[in-house]
Amino acid sequence: MTTRARRPGESDGVDRLFREPAEFDRMIAAGGLLEWSRAGPYRRGTPRAPLIDRLGRGRPVLLPLDPPGALAVTAAVPSARLVLLLPPGHRADPALAALAAHTVHHDRTERAAAELVGLLGSS
Repeated sequence: MTTRARRPGESDGVDRLFREPAEFDRMIAAGGLLEWSRAGPYRRGTPRAPLIDRLGRGRPVLLPLDPPGALAVTAAVPSARLVLLLPPGHRADPALAALAAHTVHHDRTERAAAELVGLLGSS
């Protein structure tokens, strides 16, 4: 979910969930976001209800999060597994790596995706 405006060709609910800042504020106040952060002049976050619903149905969820967001999600969903996705030649901060169940170095997007799917036990 983001407070930024849609770009040409983007659709609400398909590419992202686009929300006005006031609605985003209401969701924060109501505990409707698992995590949120600022991205330049905008904010982005992970809505709680759809994620919890999907997990409750036994479906895997992949979230591209920064370290604070990942920590917030694992605090709210203790069964969450953190996977660090790193570019080639990049070393993770040791404290961050200690929190992650796995580290995937992505020299090729397809290979990283296949490795993530394998970690989820999906086909």
